[in-house]
Amino acid sequence: MRETGKTKEAAKAGDRRGIKEREKAAGIIFIIILAFYPLRHITWGLDLWDTGYNYANFQYMGLEHMDSMWLFSTYFANVLGNLLTKLPFADGLAGMNFYTGLFVSFLAVAGYVFCTKKLGVSPLMAFLGEMVAVSLCWCPTALLYNYLTYVLFLACVCFLYEGLTGQKRGYLAAAGICLGTNVFVRFSNLPEAAMILAVWAYAVIDGREKGQKKQQIIRRTALDTLWCFLGYVASLAVFLGYIHVRYGLDAYTEGIRRLFAMTDNAADYKASSMIMGLVTIYTENLYWVVRIGMIAAVGLIFFGMLHFSTERLDIIKRNPRLSSFLKASGRVLWALAAAAMLGWLYYRGFCSLQFYSYDSILRPGVLFLMLAMFIGAVRIFHRSCSPREKLISGMLILMVLLTSIGSNNGVYPSLNNLFLAAPYTFWQCGRFIKSHSVIRRKQLVISTEPLKWLLGAFLAMFLFQTLLFGVCFVFAEATGVRDVSARVDNNEVLRGIRMSPERAEWMSSVTSYVQENGLQGREVILYGQIPALSYYLQMPSAFNPWPDLRSYGAEVMKQALSEVEGRPVIIMEREYAGYIEEGNQGLVDLGLTEKRIGEIEGDEKLELLMEYMEENGYQRTFSNEKFSIWE
Repeated sequence: MRETGKTKEAAKAGDRRGIKEREKAAGIIFIIILAFYPLRHITWGLDLWDTGYNYANFQYMGLEHMDSMWLFSTYFANVLGNLLTKLPFADGLAGMNFYTGLFVSFLAVAGYVFCTKKLGVSPLMAFLGEMVAVSLCWCPTALLYNYLTYVLFLACVCFLYEGLTGQKRGYLAAAGICLGTNVFVRFSNLPEAAMILAVWAYAVIDGREKGQKKQQIIRRTALDTLWCFLGYVASLAVFLGYIHVRYGLDAYTEGIRRLFAMTDNAADYKASSMIMGLVTIYTENLYWVVRIGMIAAVGLIFFGMLHFSTERLDIIKRNPRLSSFLKASGRVLWALAAAAMLGWLYYRGFCSLQFYSYDSILRPGVLFLMLAMFIGAVRIFHRSCSPREKLISGMLILMVLLTSIGSNNGVYPSLNNLFLAAPYTFWQCGRFIKSHSVIRRKQLVISTEPLKWLLGAFLAMFLFQTLLFGVCFVFAEATGVRDVSARVDNNEVLRGIRMSPERAEWMSSVTSYVQENGLQGREVILYGQIPALSYYLQMPSAFNPWPDLRSYGAEVMKQALSEVEGRPVIIMEREYAGYIEEGNQGLVDLGLTEKRIGEIEGDEKLELLMEYMEENGYQRTFSNEKFSIWE
């Protein structure tokens, strides 16, 4: 008995419902994974630099224990961090890592939802992109001024997209508010105002698409810009008004003035140095782009000859089996060539398999950024591309470029903020790989198949490298943690934290001394690459937990030392203590390089601290393999 038309339609409808239900279930699973995956390392590793330094600033926020430059240049991040310290279980490192890690969870989930709901990215591609983005978050989540920047930047892009494509000017004002707020999250976020280029470009592209006149396009551009500007200014006014009431504008302007002046001591913070650093990294990576491009060119020639042979040579055209065999053999041969390319890349040191090192992801990551921007540029100038797709393509190029400006970490901030760029790139690559492989232009026949094989091979390598980096890497003093086999039992802040036995010994012995002598709660001056001790030992800084940073000037430290009240405890890294007690010989005995010895001997701020210690009669009262305490 034949099936009726209605029965067939019902069956198809049932199939569609089944597919939608499976996609919905997969989406829920993906979101759950993306929410919890960023929290995988909250008890791993002990970092003596950025992690504890930022948590100390959160806990002891204010001009009493913080430098005004750092307080005001990252003001909103410090305010939010201070609020986090008041939450349940936030009295320890693991608890704070959990709360700050939720910002990464939000970025991953929000990026996934926006890409799937607004851009039409498939759930699988969006999920893979977000997993890559989270895995590449090398920066400790304690650096809230970074992750809060990314949250507001992501929100700005989403608001701009919705406001421009839907002509909802309230969303444009919201985008302006996000960018204005970001200036108070991190003052160096000022260049993000360049996102206004997206507003202007979209008005022109969409206006031409709709056949609008020049006057109409200009009027629309002006109104859209005005709404963004109003939101931006309103945000600035609210924050400046609050700071004026709380601290006074003089204190704020003095802190920001010093921020601009710090380039005298830290030249890598100059705008020219930052931009040249980015140019250098991308230029160096062209070495690999050129060679992969040469392999692609060989593939295009090979497949061009293959198509010519199977379509033009009569002896092959008349034999379908031979033609099919040659095409299949060509695909197998090129698949082997793509695999050989990966082997060559590993052999030449394109990336490392040591996943506690940045070498495992730096070059693949830079190549991925270049690929993302290249695809975005192609989509912007592609005739068949819709204005909406051109808009998001342009904004993602801006996002990749602007994220790294304002930081002295080169391209690394952009690698840390791929929550839209990664899903977008996987989406566009998937569309390209699924597209028709043969392009015909009159007598010219071009096969994109070799490009698809090479692209697929690179993406497979990139996924492998980044996901394993995400599983293995935990930041500790600008490198990765290798050993997490020990814990500290006598320090409540570090309860549950896994670290190397050596670090556990350092922290256990210094914690015992601090507790036995009632030093917790006492003000401390830290010197050396150990600012995290302020938080780990619960000892507020007398003026700045990290005074040996190059961005903290000697004149500022001299003034701070002259204003110190009482007799704060002084804790130094062992190499500085060795220099104070034994001079140059103490540094030689520690096995330091001549360069490092010269740096310590010429340290103007250390000389100031030594003078202060001599004037006030400080004596060393404790020492272990890493720290020395002076009282």
